[in-house]
Amino acid sequence: MPLRTVQQYKASLQDGRAVYFGGERVADVTKHPVIGIAVNHACLDYSLADDPSHRDLAVFNDPATGETYSRFFRIPLNSEDLLLRSRLIAETTRQGKTLVTLIKEIGTDCLFALHMIADHMDKHLGTGYLGKVQDFYRHCRDNDLAMSVAQTDVKGDRSLGPAGQEHPDYYVRIVEERADGIVVRGAKVHTSVTPNSNELFVIPTRQLSAEDRAYAVAFAIPTNTPGVRMICSSYDDSVPNAFDRPITSEHRMMETLTIFDDVFVPNERVFLKGEWQYAGPLARAFVEFHRFTAISYKLPLVDLLCGSAHLIAELNGIDRAGHVRDKLSWLISYAETLQAMTRIAAIECSMEAPGIAVPSTKLVNIAKLHFASNYHQALSHVQDLTGGLLVTAPGLADLDNADTGADIEHYLGGKKGVSARDRLRVINLISDLTTASFGGYQAVLAIHAEGSIEAEKITILREYDSAGAKSFARWAAGIAP
Repeated sequence: MPLRTVQQYKASLQDGRAVYFGGERVADVTKHPVIGIAVNHACLDYSLADDPSHRDLAVFNDPATGETYSRFFRIPLNSEDLLLRSRLIAETTRQGKTLVTLIKEIGTDCLFALHMIADHMDKHLGTGYLGKVQDFYRHCRDNDLAMSVAQTDVKGDRSLGPAGQEHPDYYVRIVEERADGIVVRGAKVHTSVTPNSNELFVIPTRQLSAEDRAYAVAFAIPTNTPGVRMICSSYDDSVPNAFDRPITSEHRMMETLTIFDDVFVPNERVFLKGEWQYAGPLARAFVEFHRFTAISYKLPLVDLLCGSAHLIAELNGIDRAGHVRDKLSWLISYAETLQAMTRIAAIECSMEAPGIAVPSTKLVNIAKLHFASNYHQALSHVQDLTGGLLVTAPGLADLDNADTGADIEHYLGGKKGVSARDRLRVINLISDLTTASFGGYQAVLAIHAEGSIEAEKITILREYDSAGAKSFARWAAGIAP
C-alpha cells in the first residue's frame, strides 16, 4: 500500500471505536468538535509526506529494496538516520505550532524497543518474539498506520508492586491464556493520541518480580478491539477562535484513560507473555527512544518561546534595555543548548542488537533534564517581557465590536507604528503558550512526560562513568587505587 492520504487516514478512524468525551460516547471522532481538532492536527504527518517541500525529509526511499514509506518507520542504522528522524519530528511539531503530532513518533519508538528486547529474549530464552515483531512492524509501515502507546499503569498504591495491590487490575494483566492468544484486563492512563490512532501498543511501565508474572505483558491491538474503552481527558474542552487562541484553535492532542475489559489478543500480536525479567528492560528501552523524540519535539517549543520573547520586547519598545537583553540571552542559551545536545545525542549513538542505532542514553537524559528543570524559568522570562495583558486583555469579540474596537486600538497599541490588533495577536500567542490551558498542559508535560525529572536524574547517575571519574580524582589526589 502506498503512503496514505489525509482522507484515507480520516476514513480509517470511522470504525466504531469506543471513545467517550464529556460523559457521552462519540459516534465519529473525525466530526467531534473537540476530538476533530486533534484528528486534523494529526493529519500533518500525512500532509507533510505529500508536500513537495517536505517530501524528501518525510518520506524514505529504500535504495536496497525500492520500498517507499514514512521516514518515521525507518529503523535507525546510524547517526544520520537519527539526525533525520529528529529533524522530521521537529518539523512536524513546528507545523503544529509547538504541538507534536505523535501518531507515528511514539509507535515507532515502541517498535524499535520491541525489536531490541525480542532479539535479546530469543537469544537467551529461546522464544520466537523477534519474527512476530518484524511482521507487525511491516504491517504498520506498509499500511502507513497511526499508532499510540499505553505504558503508564494507574498504579493504585505507589508503595506496592502490581501483585501486592488490593485491587488486582491497577496494572494491566493476563487473566486467561488460550491456545490462540491471551485475555487481558486493567487500565492505562496518559495514553496520548489514542482516539485517533489505528493500532494501540501496550507495554510494561516498570521492573517486575517473579510474583508479577501475569503483569509482564506486551502486545498490540487495533484501537477498535472489543473491550477497549477510551475515556478522554476533559482538560480544556473549549473550541476557541484563532485570534484569541492561535495554537489551540487548530492544534490539540487527546489523552485518555484506556480500559481493557477482558480484551482478547491473538498470539501473533503478543510480544511479552510472563517473561517478567524483561518487563523493566522493555520499559526502559522504549523510554530512551521516546526521550529522544521528546527533546526533538521540544525544539520548536523553546524556539517559539525565544522568538515570541524577542518579538514582544520589540513591539513593547523595550528590546534595548539591559535587563531585557539579559533575559533574551538566557532564552537563546536555553534553546541553543537543547538543540546542540539533541544533535550530539544522535551523533554519539551506540549500536544495539539487532543492528539498531540508539541515541546516547546519558546525553538524551541530560538534555531532557536541561529542558524540564529550566522550563518554568523560561516561562517566567517570557511572561515578564510581555506584561499583565496576558490574562487581562480583551478578546476578538470586543476588538470587532463597533462600540469598543476603536477604544482598544487607541489604547493598546505598542511602540510607534504597532497596532493594537498586531500586538494583541502576539500577546495571545504567548498567552496560549504560557498562561492558558495549553500553557498549563505544556508545563505539566515538561515535568512528567516521557519520565519524571527524578527518573532522568536516576538514569544520568546510572549512565555516568563514576568509577572512571573517581579513579581520576584518586590519581590527582595522590591516593593509591
